[in-house]
Amino acid sequence: AEADSFECFVQLLSGSVDHFCQQLDNSSVGIHSTLLHFSELLKANDGELWRHLDASKMNPQFYAFRWITLLLTQEFELSSIMRIWDYLLSNPSGVQEVLLRVCCAMLLCVRHELVCGDFISNLKLLQHYPEVDLEHVLDVASHLKTPVSSYQPYSII
Repeated sequence: AEADSFECFVQLLSGSVDHFCQQLDNSSVGIHSTLLHFSELLKANDGELWRHLDASKMNPQFYAFRWITLLLTQEFELSSIMRIWDYLLSNPSGVQEVLLRVCCAMLLCVRHELVCGDFISNLKLLQHYPEVDLEHVLDVASHLKTPVSSYQPYSII
């Protein structure tokens, strides 16, 4: 169990390690590229929501940066985190790609509130993500369209 746990830990962190290296921030594996891919994913799946957030200057750096770099540990209870991480690790698309899909699904699951909200209310909502049906979020994530992009998530496999 110890070796399996360590392997899972390595898989979870392998896609995120480059997000903490300032020299890679603007590279294809850096945080800026990851946030751009996240934005493209939202745009491909809900252009109206993407336009609303973009028009209100709700940049992913204000909320998704934390979601991505901390693997959603600040947004959910531990039991939910274990379920999310299990989902990330079991998906053949890779941890980083699936994490971005879960983050995009999180936006789609609070879409109504976001479209009705302004910058301040949306920032508060996304920095203190509400309780939601986690299985619904994961189901939405599994049905998202892939954007046409040059983004290639980093993988050690």
